[in-house]
Amino acid sequence: MRAYIFIQTRPGTSEEVVKRIKSNVKEVVQADSIYGRFDAVVIIEAAKLEDIHEIVYKVIEKDPNIIHTETSLVLSS
Repeated sequence: MRAYIFIQTRPGTSEEVVKRIKSNVKEVVQADSIYGRFDAVVIIEAAKLEDIHEIVYKVIEKDPNIIHTETSLVLSS
């Protein structure tokens, strides 16, 4: 299962957040700082929805520089 996680960070912290996520989450396929409505996008792949839930709520959203996340799940690959 693949998920795209769009992240809003505190100003000036998106690069730091992306580096931290890449080093702490082994399921990361790609993670980048971006311009636009969100400050970063992270793509993760996990075996099941519960694993994605654990990653988003217990790892990514615990970062003190993250203000908001929005997750989109891929329906088929």
